[in-house]
Amino acid sequence: MARSTKSVDYQKVARPVAALVDEYPPGFVDPKHSHPRAQLLFATAGVMTISTSEASFVVPPQRALWIPPNLEHEAVCRGAVSLKTLYVDMNARPNLPKTCRAIEVSNLLRELIVEATLLPIEYDEGGRGGRIMNLILDEITATPAAPLHVPMPTDARLARASKAILADPADAKTLDDWARAVNMGRRTFTRLFRQQTGMSFAAWRQHVRLMEALARLATGQRVTNVAFDIGYNSPSAFTAMFRRTFGVSPSHYFEGVDDTGAD
Repeated sequence: MARSTKSVDYQKVARPVAALVDEYPPGFVDPKHSHPRAQLLFATAGVMTISTSEASFVVPPQRALWIPPNLEHEAVCRGAVSLKTLYVDMNARPNLPKTCRAIEVSNLLRELIVEATLLPIEYDEGGRGGRIMNLILDEITATPAAPLHVPMPTDARLARASKAILADPADAKTLDDWARAVNMGRRTFTRLFRQQTGMSFAAWRQHVRLMEALARLATGQRVTNVAFDIGYNSPSAFTAMFRRTFGVSPSHYFEGVDDTGAD
């Protein structure tokens, strides 16, 4: 079987894991779609935002996104993207994740994914290829989720406000402003928002800004510019919040990431 850049060609490969490699230009949008197999998206260079009906994810270099089968999602490339995708048969392991999640990619998993793309598509399941793919599945099931998503409310009015904020994270409208904009009372807006996202509106908006910051930092923008562009009053306030959320400063988050897209 010859390699292809069409995802449909990898859905019925007679192997538990099939690997695709592709390049996407800046601003490329892959409209809502789904796949029969689960998908592990890993950009060796560039950053993507992935949206589902339940959440919006940022996938910067050295992180990956696990997408369960048949889950509709839209992908947007924030700059040029070198993508490696694994399509996984859910029958391969009983403990594969059942929900969409971002994961940190260890050095081991990164090299395994790169190697998987060099194997024949119909690799020898009983040989080296099969062992590599089995180790990839071990890593996927053992790797904890990373906090790289923003949950989305299901109420149409709240969703409308949420999408507007995702489009412009620096928007300074207050909770009361948004409640009025979608014709809801403050208490109803607050109660439903927490009920449907698991977060207060203020915490949710703060997380949106951090996700936007990650996307911008991954494309090489300066910390100071990012801080002001996403609505913070000072770079120090942004850095403090970033460190509380991710455990490191913005300037150190991407340390050790090779953005050359080794193939």
